[in-house]
Amino acid sequence: MTTPNPTSGGYSNEPPQNPRTLIFSQRNLSKRLPFRCPHFEFEDVISQIDSVDLLAPRLDPTRWGHTVAKQIAYHTPLVLNPGIEWTPIKEQYDLFLAICGDPTDLLRVSTFSNWRSHCKKAVCLIDELWVTQMAAYSNFLRMLEQFDTVILYYSQSVAPLNERIGKKCIFLPPGVDTVRFNPWPNPPERVVDVYSIGRRSAVTHRTLLKMAAEKGLFYLYDSTSADQVIDPTEHRDLFANVLKRSRYFLVNPGLIDRPDIRADQIEIGNRYFEAAASGTIMLGERPSNGQFEKFFDWPDSVIDVPYDSGDIDKIVNMLNGEPERADRMRRVNVQQALMRHDWVYRWEAILNATGIEPMPQLAKRKGLLQNLAADVMHQHLAEA
Repeated sequence: MTTPNPTSGGYSNEPPQNPRTLIFSQRNLSKRLPFRCPHFEFEDVISQIDSVDLLAPRLDPTRWGHTVAKQIAYHTPLVLNPGIEWTPIKEQYDLFLAICGDPTDLLRVSTFSNWRSHCKKAVCLIDELWVTQMAAYSNFLRMLEQFDTVILYYSQSVAPLNERIGKKCIFLPPGVDTVRFNPWPNPPERVVDVYSIGRRSAVTHRTLLKMAAEKGLFYLYDSTSADQVIDPTEHRDLFANVLKRSRYFLVNPGLIDRPDIRADQIEIGNRYFEAAASGTIMLGERPSNGQFEKFFDWPDSVIDVPYDSGDIDKIVNMLNGEPERADRMRRVNVQQALMRHDWVYRWEAILNATGIEPMPQLAKRKGLLQNLAADVMHQHLAEA
């Protein structure tokens, strides 16, 4: 068990001062997949604003393999150790938090059979859970019985999951370390014209490639398929630095090109929050799920571009011809992210849901964010 070091962002073996929160982290248990990096970022921010012990066990190659244990759990209620080195939990905590990529991660949490008796409250946050997958995950979802509160990033999965496990599930959107992604007070030059990562439309991609070839557009996109990052912190730093140097960024709802998995479900991905925090202009589709409008309710938060758009060149050219509007959009995006979408607000929501009072560091970070947001707009007025 390790204790986060809030000042450096690293971890030490020094005993914490009155730790009250125990976080079960997946950071040492599998490939460091890119989609897990925001989870670790959230854990790091929590560690800066709360008193935390980080339980980050490693895989033991001499024990049951993870693949075997997971397959057994899919078909039976039997829970086997997937190959995790067991560390006894000895301290008492007010809160236990487990951040899971999907429900199969619960198999790893269940390895520590004594955690529940050492924690007054328990929260599980699940990143990806589609309604169409719930039946297949049924044995994993039973493991949620030990938790007081279950948080989902997917709003349309909340009601169906509550029908299965009882009314303990709530929706909470993803967040972002807005301090890391904020480009002000000295914004770098936006040398990347259009930035795209992950899933993309072949039609839109061809149009942007044509602009790159014929007009000199700097179009930055994935040319390889990444299934592991070398260092999660460095990966987030690089991603933030590229976003801060990008004029436009492509965004779309989760699994937009996989209706076979999501069916009619429309969900908000992390990229909307990360893009807003960096001040890039978002081009893409707005998730029409009744929640997106609550969190991105300011004008021009997203410039509407259909997923399979061959006219994205016209939109880019139009926005390039309106520099004052573009500057305003970028500043408002950053301001709104700082005031609403930092991880500190997500942690505050979790504490409110569990009836636990925040620590003074939380208010201190909120004050920092408010000052940063004010500086973004004041600098604009000074330059006008």
